[in-house]
Parts: sequence; structure tokens; C-alpha cells
Amino acid sequence: MKKFLFLIIAVVVFAKESLVVEEKITLGGGCFWCLEAIYQEVEGVKSVVSGYMGGDKKSANYPAVSTGLTKHAEVVQIIFDPDKIDLLEILNIFWNIHDPTTLDRQGADIGPQYRSIIFTSTNEQLQKASESLLEAQDRFSLPIVTQVVPQMEFFEAEEYHQNYFKNNPNNAYCQAVIAPKVKKFKEL
Repeated sequence: MKKFLFLIIAVVVFAKESLVVEEKITLGGGCFWCLEAIYQEVEGVKSVVSGYMGGDKKSANYPAVSTGLTKHAEVVQIIFDPDKIDLLEILNIFWNIHDPTTLDRQGADIGPQYRSIIFTSTNEQLQKASESLLEAQDRFSLPIVTQVVPQMEFFEAEEYHQNYFKNNPNNAYCQAVIAPKVKKFKEL
């Protein structure tokens, strides 16, 4: 009986250790290059993929989305380990790295594709994101215009958009816009 019990405990311990725990949330807060560069630096984030979500077309690509007519937002889909970083920490970073009070705009990037939006993958995430928005409002003098909605179909951006800052650190946009945001994030 003791051997059998030991075997059951060993299997349970092994199974628990081998379970891969991860969550997914998709965020839009201006140009996806900026969000991607920052979230790639966050411990507990397993992957960050730039893409498009929230439109009314059956497909999405950069030329179409950049017109603003597809209603897609530039987003990053973040896969993270909730044992290493909590969703609320992911959202706290989000509130700190963009201006959620500007409608369809981040700096010089203007249009609905640059809107502030949180796409949640579970009802629990929807609730936490909504609560996080209310708490974040105290940080801003203007009303937050960020949308919090259930996820929709995700369209991965073209390969040249992936890891953009890492692959193009000397690009003028990267130097003028992304590098200062990454620096500010690291200082926080």
C-alpha cells in the first residue's frame, strides 16, 4: 500500500511540475512596435506577437489596417506565466507606457488602428481589466477612453513587424519614439 501511495504522489507531483501554465491577453496602445519592445523585456512574459484585432473584415494586413478603414487595431498578443507575473502587473505596465486618454491616437500616430484597447480571453480577465481601468483613472486628469472587450480573431502582423525594435534599433522611429519609451519603462 505504501508503494502504491508513493507512486500516486510521485505522479501527481510530476504532473503538476510538467503542466505549462500560461495566459493570453491582447493589448492595443498605439503602434504595436512600442508595446512589443517593452513587453519583451518583462519577466514572466513568454511571447509577444504583433498583429491586428478588432476589425470588421475577414482578414487584416498592414496596408489595409493602416488606412483605418478595417477598424482593426494594431495590437500585441501577450502570452505570460501567471505564476511569474500577474495580469494586474501586465495591465499596470500598459497604463504606464501609453496615453489611454487620447481617442484613436498615440502621439503622432492617428487613426482607429492606434486606439487604446484591451482584448480579454476570459470573463475573469474582462472583470480584472475593467477594475484596473477604474483604478488607473486616478492617475490621469482626463477620462480614460480605453475599450475593454472580449478577444476577437487575431491576425498576426507581417514578419517584418515582429521584433521590430530588436531588429531595427537604429531606425529613426525606433530611436525617436521606441527607445525613450523602453528607457522610461526600465527606469520604472
